[in-house]
Amino acid sequence: MDNVSIIRIIAGIFAVCGLAVGMAYIAFLGTVLSKCSPSSRTMSPGSVWFLLVPLVGIVWNFLVVFALADSLGNEFRLRNIPTIDSKPGKSLGIAMSVLGACMIIPFVNLLAILPYLILWIVYWVKIAGYSRLLNSPAAPTLVSANPQGN
Repeated sequence: MDNVSIIRIIAGIFAVCGLAVGMAYIAFLGTVLSKCSPSSRTMSPGSVWFLLVPLVGIVWNFLVVFALADSLGNEFRLRNIPTIDSKPGKSLGIAMSVLGACMIIPFVNLLAILPYLILWIVYWVKIAGYSRLLNSPAAPTLVSANPQGN
């Protein structure tokens, strides 16, 4: 086996692994959206799979970030879960999406790939944290009570 064949095999393995991780990420985003009540969702959970469509996925990534931030914000308000952001993950997701869009520009992609990967991982972790908040029971609503029993 020559060197070119070995390089092609290694590249193929990386491509398959990258696709598998990407599909796990997309499935995770769909799961997070499905944890939100239908009234809170601004995108159906199955719509995240459009991220796999070449070129469309670049634009769709922005739409998923906006919809996920809006849906999470709506759900947190509905469940009375306190958060710092009214649109959780939006600013980080936009930065990640911009760097992802830069990946199609020759030479710029060489500068954008490492920051994109870092922001993608940080975004995934941040959304996972918000997802864990949705697993917890809803915070109780404050009820005015008379402590003296009158």
